[in-house]
Amino acid sequence: MADGARRTAQEREEARREREAARAAREASEPGGYEDDGEADDAAAGIDEPLVQRRDDADALADDGHDGHDGHDGHDGHELEPLQQERIAENGDRHGGPSIKSFPSPPDPDFYLPEGELEMPSGTKRVSRLGNRQRPVRPRPSRRRRQVKPRTRNAPTRRRPWLVRIVSLLAIVLAAALAWFLIELFQPFGVSPHGRVKVVIPPKSSSSDVAKLLHSDHVISSSFFFELRATLAGDRSDLRSGTYHLQEGMSYGSVLKKLTTVPPPVPTTKVTIEDGHSRSQVAALLKQQGIKGNYVALTRHSKLLNPTRYGAPKSTPDLEGFLFPDTFRLRKPVKLTTLVAAQLTDFKHRFGQLQLTQAEHKEHLTAYQLLIVASLIEGEAATQSDRDKVASVIYNRLRDHMPLQLDATTRYATGNYSKPLTDAQLNSSSPYNTRNHAGLPPTPINSPGLSALQAAAHPTVTDDLYFFAKHCTDKTVFFTNYTQFQNAVNADAATACHK
Repeated sequence: MADGARRTAQEREEARREREAARAAREASEPGGYEDDGEADDAAAGIDEPLVQRRDDADALADDGHDGHDGHDGHDGHELEPLQQERIAENGDRHGGPSIKSFPSPPDPDFYLPEGELEMPSGTKRVSRLGNRQRPVRPRPSRRRRQVKPRTRNAPTRRRPWLVRIVSLLAIVLAAALAWFLIELFQPFGVSPHGRVKVVIPPKSSSSDVAKLLHSDHVISSSFFFELRATLAGDRSDLRSGTYHLQEGMSYGSVLKKLTTVPPPVPTTKVTIEDGHSRSQVAALLKQQGIKGNYVALTRHSKLLNPTRYGAPKSTPDLEGFLFPDTFRLRKPVKLTTLVAAQLTDFKHRFGQLQLTQAEHKEHLTAYQLLIVASLIEGEAATQSDRDKVASVIYNRLRDHMPLQLDATTRYATGNYSKPLTDAQLNSSSPYNTRNHAGLPPTPINSPGLSALQAAAHPTVTDDLYFFAKHCTDKTVFFTNYTQFQNAVNADAATACHK
């Protein structure tokens, strides 16, 4: 200060420049000196621009005193004490004068911390050590943004409610259809069988044939589900043929159980009807075996066979000749209706296999007349070779309009099958007495077997007109003229049988 003398403005400006130069030199000499790079550096150093300005003004006042007061410091020209100067610097003059702040001396070199000890957050701007010492700058936590996946061109922008509804509806329909299918197949709620149905399953029937037959008889509700159920159960190949007594509306499982279960053995018995027996003879034999019923009455008519279809007259009294002789296995106890049905069925099968062309065209016979001839052959011949020759004699005598004169017809008329014929029986007026009546008898006289039927259809061609069976050997001999025949008969009668 120039002892209170007033300095000119030029001098003050020079003093100010000197102070700035000294301050710049001092800062440059420090290790981490201040950078005078304008407002940005001052702000980084933590020094406000008004504070710097006030420093300059304080220096000017210290050198020159108050402008226009002749070197006085605003306090009556007396020099202020240090304590007062500090209070004035902090609080200002009590009279409202400008406050003068005292500036600290340059900081101690130990004031600065080493570079490695300063907290330097990544991503922040580096500031001066003074600023870091006064108030450390903490990085502001960055808010993590939610990553949004880029939308592809084909991705749907939003869900389609109508598509979801259609899919849900289809799922419901499929579930309902599956439930209905399982209920129809396994029938968990049961069925209501009723009534009684007789079902006959033919041999070698396939599972499809059995299913259709059961469905047509209303035993099951569906042939498709029955066959599918049999497939799932592995019973397709185990279905058995036969006659079954079932009910309408049965379940698939119960029907499969009946058709695949081997029935227990049924007690049966054999009934043999020999060739050449008449209805009355068969009735007597059945009665001897303890079979109850009236065989003669049951064999007069039957719905199973109509004799007129074979050329018989409508006045035919019974089924004589149509009851085929054979061995039949019948269930115990034997029912005569079952036996008669078996005989008639067997006759239709066997007679249908004959070739009747020769008898019809050559002999001009109907099927019924051929059956009568076969019964005559069966009553007279004992062996197959005898049957063929007896057939030839019958046809030769019919062509010559000769009476047949057969004992078998007389025995049928009189019922005498075991004893010698009497003169009265030989001379009876019965239409079955071929001694008194030419031509064939009205009906067959017994049930001919297959051999007699074949001999009648295909006779051997001979000129024989006579025959008889020797009483000692039962051998049948044939003759072409009556003289030879009579001589042989007389010789046989005179011959004694040697046992």
